[in-house]
Amino acid sequence: MSLLSADVILRAADRIKPFVRRTPLEISYWLSEAGNARVYVKLESEQTTGSFKLRGAFNKLLSLKESNDNSFLSKGVITASTGNHGAATAYAANKVGVPVTIYVPQTTSPAKIKAVKQLGGSVSFHGEDCVEAEVKARSVSKERNIHYMSPYNDLVVVSGQGTIGVEILQDLPDVDAVFVAVGGGGLIGGIATYLKAVKPTVKIIGCQPSQSAVMSASVKAGKILDLPSGDTLSDGTAGGVEEDSVTFDLCKSLVDEWILVTEEEISKAVYLFMENHHKIVEGAAGVALAAFLKEHEKFRGQNVVIISCGANISMDKLKDVILQWA
Repeated sequence: MSLLSADVILRAADRIKPFVRRTPLEISYWLSEAGNARVYVKLESEQTTGSFKLRGAFNKLLSLKESNDNSFLSKGVITASTGNHGAATAYAANKVGVPVTIYVPQTTSPAKIKAVKQLGGSVSFHGEDCVEAEVKARSVSKERNIHYMSPYNDLVVVSGQGTIGVEILQDLPDVDAVFVAVGGGGLIGGIATYLKAVKPTVKIIGCQPSQSAVMSASVKAGKILDLPSGDTLSDGTAGGVEEDSVTFDLCKSLVDEWILVTEEEISKAVYLFMENHHKIVEGAAGVALAAFLKEHEKFRGQNVVIISCGANISMDKLKDVILQWA
C-alpha cells in the first residue's frame, strides 16, 4: 500500500475528528451567478486558529503520541514558522500535551509572537528571514534528537490536510472540480489524493500567485526548481519548495490544471468575498477565489468547490485591500 492513500486519510479523519472543526461547505450565490455554475466554498478559514493547517498538525502529533515514543512525549517537537503552521502547531501541541518550540526570524511581528505564545508555543528567535529560522530549527532538532515538524514535506501532515477531501465528498458527492491555493503543496496533495482515489473524475485545479509560482513551474519542468518569489498578498503560499519534497510527485500526478493570478486579482477577490459574504479571508484564500473568477467559463454548469484556506490577514493588509477597491 502507498504511504499515502484514501484509507490512510480516512484514518487521519477519525484520529483528528475530536480536535478540529468540521468546517461548513456553503453555497455562494454570488460566485454561482458569476460563473453560471453551482459554486460552494469550503470554509477552512473558520477552522480553529484560522486555517487548514490545524488538521495536519494534529494528525502528526497524535500519530507520534500513538507510537509511544517516550522521547517525543518528553521533548515534543520543533518547527519554524511565522504564520499559520506555527499557530496550528502551538495549539495542537498544547492540546496533545507535548512541548513545542517554534523558531521565528528576529523580524517577526509582535502580534504573531503574541498569538503563538497565547496558543501555548515557546518562541525562539533566529536570523533575519524564514529560511534562516528553518535551518536553525532543523539543526537543533538533529542535535537534540527532537522531531522537526515540516509544514508540508511530511506525508502524515499531508494526510491530515487530506481530510478536507473526505468532508467535501460527504457533503457534495457530485463535485466536479476543486480549486486549491498551492504553496508547498501539502493541502492540494492531501485533498487530491483522497478525491482522485474515490472519485477519479474530479478535476483538481492548482492556484498560485504569478509572483510566487514555484510548484506550478516545477511541475511544468518535471523537477523542483529553485526560483525567486516576489512579494505577494498570498503570504501563506509564498516561497520555494524543498528539493526533496514529498508533495512534488503528488502535484505532478494529481493536479489537472494550474491557474496563475495577479496581485490585483487576488486583492479584488478578497474584497469581493468580504463584500458578498461578510467574511474576512487571507490572500491565499483569495488566490483560489481569483482563479475561479478568472477561468469560470471552463466550469459552466458544474459543481465547483473553492477552498477558503485561511483567514489570517493582517489589519494593515486588509486596510490596503479595502482602500484599493472601496
